[in-house]
Amino acid sequence: MKNITITLDEETARWARIQAARQNTSVSRMLGKLLEEMREREHQRETAAERFLTRTARPLQDTDAPYPDRESLYDRPLLR
Repeated sequence: MKNITITLDEETARWARIQAARQNTSVSRMLGKLLEEMREREHQRETAAERFLTRTARPLQDTDAPYPDRESLYDRPLLR
């Protein structure tokens, strides 16, 4: 474990102490848990983005048929 020092304004420090007491923990542990959760979410986002970006491109449809036109997709006439 590594100790660090943080600086908070009085109101935030008081709020943090109250929240930690409600969770039956210390401000230090509460903040440590919050930072771990943030780190894990960031890691998950990075992993998902990497997985998405490394996928091979594939066609939107399997056949050589042309893509549908706008009118047939939206079932309304094109305004001119």
